[in-house]
Amino acid sequence: MLNPAIGKLINNSESRYELVLEVAKQARIIAEQNENETDKALEKSVSLAIDKLAADKGVL
Repeated sequence: MLNPAIGKLINNSESRYELVLEVAKQARIIAEQNENETDKALEKSVSLAIDKLAADKGVL
């Protein structure tokens, strides 16, 4: 299970579709940033994006 729980993020979003779009957009940005770095990220970009959105929305 992803931490934070997806249910908490869904409750703070207008719709599931909006949440998926936000996560995908943020994940692409993170993936592009990690592509330029020589060190590989230990976590996947989607997990990092979910964590960032949760922090931005105050769900953590």
